[in-house]
Amino acid sequence: MPELILKEEVYRIVGAAMDVWYTLGRGFLEPVYQEALQIELSRRDIPFEAQKPLRIEYKGLELKKEYITDFICFGQIIVEIKACEVCLFLVREISWIVHLVKQRTIHESRGNTKRNHAKER
Repeated sequence: MPELILKEEVYRIVGAAMDVWYTLGRGFLEPVYQEALQIELSRRDIPFEAQKPLRIEYKGLELKKEYITDFICFGQIIVEIKACEVCLFLVREISWIVHLVKQRTIHESRGNTKRNHAKER
């Protein structure tokens, strides 16, 4: 598996976001979570810029529209907040599917090894 870029920084940001989530719970709109995360990032001494506009180029031409980030942390990590139960549900479901696929792959690889040895004999 490839090494995660900016691993420590990402870990700190995710920790702050999880703290906000565990403290506030679900049911709020994004601006509530954004304000809380801004407070938490400050408390943890994580450098950030909130609502920073970024210019976008398309095939060498600068677009008139800008991309407004929720946060840029450590000067290089874009953090976007998405407050929706469907998103959280999908993340849980995707995690479960990945778990099942891994388990099935392990099981099949063990089964294939036994079958291959049986055919060789």
